[in-house]
Amino acid sequence: MEKDVKLFALSTCIHCKHTKEFLDEKGIEYTCTYVDRLSGEERKEAIQEVKKHNPSLSFPTLVVDNDLCVVGFKKKEIEDALEAS
Repeated sequence: MEKDVKLFALSTCIHCKHTKEFLDEKGIEYTCTYVDRLSGEERKEAIQEVKKHNPSLSFPTLVVDNDLCVVGFKKKEIEDALEAS
């Protein structure tokens, strides 16, 4: 079953870069939103979405199936979230 995987990242963040590389290595399909590259209403909406899952608004924030959230580059937690049904 395909998971809905969303990565909220900053274009200058090394941990975000590592998270993207990790997902790519695993062949995971995901959408990546660089919050720092957005502006106006789009940026506001992205920040609200991140805050729903991660009130501290830190990056990377990975959201799986709009339910599970992994904050930071934590391989084991990311794998567990992706394997959860």
